Amino acid sequence: MSVQIRDSIHGSIPIEPCELRLIDHPAFQRLRNIRQLGFADLAFPGATHSRYSHSLGAMHLATRIFDHVFSQIEVEIQERARMRQALRLAVLLHDLGHTPLSHSLESRLSSGNNHEDITRQLIQNSSFSLCLRKEFECAEIGPDEIISLDFKIGGIDFQPILQQMVSSECDADRMDYLQRDSFYCGVNYGKFDADWLISNLVPVYQENQVYLGIRSKALYSFEDFLLSRYHMFASVYLHHTPVIFEKMLVRYFEDCPDEFVIPVDLEKFIQIDDTDVWMHLKSSQNVWAERIVQRKPYRLISDERTPEEHQAICHQLASQSIDFIASESKNAISKYFEGSSQPLYVQTKRGDLVPLNQYSELYQRYQKPVHFNRIYVAPKDQERAQSINQAF
Repeated sequence: MSVQIRDSIHGSIPIEPCELRLIDHPAFQRLRNIRQLGFADLAFPGATHSRYSHSLGAMHLATRIFDHVFSQIEVEIQERARMRQALRLAVLLHDLGHTPLSHSLESRLSSGNNHEDITRQLIQNSSFSLCLRKEFECAEIGPDEIISLDFKIGGIDFQPILQQMVSSECDADRMDYLQRDSFYCGVNYGKFDADWLISNLVPVYQENQVYLGIRSKALYSFEDFLLSRYHMFASVYLHHTPVIFEKMLVRYFEDCPDEFVIPVDLEKFIQIDDTDVWMHLKSSQNVWAERIVQRKPYRLISDERTPEEHQAICHQLASQSIDFIASESKNAISKYFEGSSQPLYVQTKRGDLVPLNQYSELYQRYQKPVHFNRIYVAPKDQERAQSINQAF
């Protein structure tokens, strides 16, 4: 019998007993103490929500997408249930390998790994993996099925559409984090009509593969979804306050690389979270750690300059022996714009199928990413630095 978890965004989220036992594992419970937006609460005090609640919400939305799209596909009930369960687990576990403070510490991972690599390792080769195998062995779902979503039934390849539900232009991850982040940040940018969007998703057959499509009548809703992400990056994710705290954290690790090391061992990795980082920062004698803990950041003096002006100001500050932190923050409206192996299609009223990047003018209009060239200086140098900035 399923249990119900009450969520602030989606209401009641049903969880099966076998899923609950995975959720209860320390590797997943750790996500309770990994903030979704890192330092964002320093600018948006309500943004203290976690990767834990986001993972549950994304799984719930992925299930809604699956149930609607697969109601339009003829497939044997048992195989449908197996794909559905694998998808739920893939989305539930998609953030399992995040470092403390979410993306802020990802550069500290060893051997060029990112959080997606660590997620795969945890699913494949850890105590969590043993729990997963035990719970879903009877359903013939293991780490390989969850990671690859490679399901071929009756000569039809369902992998593309399942992977698109996890990570694509219209995935459950984005649908949840935009709604959740905007809610907790207290902004309206991340709002869009998720119900209408999901109800207009369709399966698209290309030879023997199935892809995700959207009816043309929901195109405006989808474009609103894209713009929501664009505006959230401009106003929240790339806000100048979290950015400078991330940059100061980088300075701290450059000064004290051995004070806090992210474990390579997976069992030790799942024991660290945001609390451990803050404990190390609070006990450190390093000036950057003190600035972070005491909330005494470098001050923003410039963020609306051309690259040439930005470089010139940096050069002038350096010539005046003013210490500064320069940052470049950018994000495109879509990383799937060109060359995606899994395109999203628009189904016209006549039944024609057109790749989204050819159908939507919004894609053409917003190819240029959100881009900020910023310069920060110590408070004691702010007046001098402002004079230099204003001279350009």
